[in-house]
Amino acid sequence: MRAGGLAVAMAGVLLLGLTACGADDTGSAAGSVAGLPITHFQSGLRANAPAPNLDVENASDDEADKLATSTIADVEDYWSKQLPDDFGVAFEPVSSLLSYESNGENQQNGCGNTRKNVNAFYCGADDSVAWDRGVLLPTMIQQFGPLSVVTVLAHEFGHAVQFRLGAKAGITRSTPTIVKEQQADCFAGSYYRWVVEGNSKYFTVSTAEGLNAALSSLFLVRDSAGTSAEDRQAHGTAFDRLFAFQLGFEKGPKDCAAITMDNIKPRLVERPFDPADKNEGTIDIDDQTVGLLKESLDAAFAGAKAPAPEIVDGGGTCQGGPATPPASYCPSDNTVNIDLNTLAELGRPVDQSGEFTGQSNGGFGDFAALSEIASRYALAIQKGVGASLDNANAGLRTACLVGAWAAAANNLQDTKLRLSAGDLDEAISDLLRPDSLVAADVNGKRVDAGFTRVEAMRTGYLQGSTPCTKQYG
Repeated sequence: MRAGGLAVAMAGVLLLGLTACGADDTGSAAGSVAGLPITHFQSGLRANAPAPNLDVENASDDEADKLATSTIADVEDYWSKQLPDDFGVAFEPVSSLLSYESNGENQQNGCGNTRKNVNAFYCGADDSVAWDRGVLLPTMIQQFGPLSVVTVLAHEFGHAVQFRLGAKAGITRSTPTIVKEQQADCFAGSYYRWVVEGNSKYFTVSTAEGLNAALSSLFLVRDSAGTSAEDRQAHGTAFDRLFAFQLGFEKGPKDCAAITMDNIKPRLVERPFDPADKNEGTIDIDDQTVGLLKESLDAAFAGAKAPAPEIVDGGGTCQGGPATPPASYCPSDNTVNIDLNTLAELGRPVDQSGEFTGQSNGGFGDFAALSEIASRYALAIQKGVGASLDNANAGLRTACLVGAWAAAANNLQDTKLRLSAGDLDEAISDLLRPDSLVAADVNGKRVDAGFTRVEAMRTGYLQGSTPCTKQYG
């Protein structure tokens, strides 16, 4: 976030409204993931998975290589059916596979040397897929579990799919990198749907913890805040990448191949820092910032005609009422009670390099902390229009409203709080935490599926407050 003079805003001010919801909500939106039931089980490589019949240069028998090789075999199974069925294109396996250690003996493929290349990549020069089993894959496994390997390599194989589709994916030499990356993330999402539906011989993935792990690993490999979507190396913010993954999961490969710069530009949030953003998106979470937040929320939700709550620093719980520290909505006196010190810790600047090594000494960013408070404020607005606060959909409706406020914040007149590059990634990071409040009801009950939490906030951000009622009753 940044605080300062008014930013140049689009014409018009968005005042968020909310209609009343019935007290007999069924919670159907919260009970599924893109039409699939929410499931809980151990996700990863099947105990009875077959040995992949693939030739991998320089392969080892360690966990990383076993997962990588199984992933390639699995995505080839998937695309061997989807390419002919969806595009009328015969499937051809990639020409070669390479496992290497970026901190070990140098290897080579059509894209050059592997020394110190902590990466996984598709090389169009020789139609190969390569991965670093020395640093990259073990680090990701340690951070997010075995599905992180599946996610990364499903994405890289997506580039091989682009190569095979050619004009059917609209890819040329002049296609911006961000389009290629969005398509690859989308193709990975379509493959995950196939796995979740039980079609894989190699992997099982639950729609709760399993997809949460997949989304978290995709979140890790995101561009730094301030990167422009026009950058030749831009892969996308976490917000952009998860959108593409979820598009593939929900719609399938044909929609992925239809991604172009024209149809993604209106929704991309990747942008450089604003010239007026002197602190590059970082402000302290203190009394002054909380005051600016309330000013912004009051203006954004004025259209709801609901009593605005006060925000008080009182330890983060309600006396004789809900206790969801570090922030609680207290219906009895219409206040949002916060623990400012804890929120200040949560809102410390992100240490992105430390995240990758698992040794982060940073927080989740200022917008993560402010989103926690905004979620409790949104509950007050819902109460004011007669919506229920403790049913199955209340958490998703809340996340949706936080997203709607985030989109409105930069267009409000006479307020000083503005979103910065990277803020939405901080919100996504918070949403994927097991103890996040952004998609929690008044009692702190959270929606199990991170996929659905992220989708709800994204819906509000891209479409405003209207769908928050219609989709999350």
